[in-house]
Amino acid sequence: MTMTDSPRSGWRKSSYSGADNGACVEVGYERVDIVPIRDSKRLDLPYIVVPADAWSTFVSHLKR
Repeated sequence: MTMTDSPRSGWRKSSYSGADNGACVEVGYERVDIVPIRDSKRLDLPYIVVPADAWSTFVSHLKR
């Protein structure tokens, strides 16, 4: 997957995004080995792709 190919299954907005649509991060879901991440306020920009295990580690630190 390249940074210009959008995940076919869609995007999910982070539950940590504010109610006022500030700091909105979305993650794509389609594959189990990578996680695409984008800024929902700037869909014109490319998104980044990180390994799924790195994303899992990052998210687990947020829950502490």
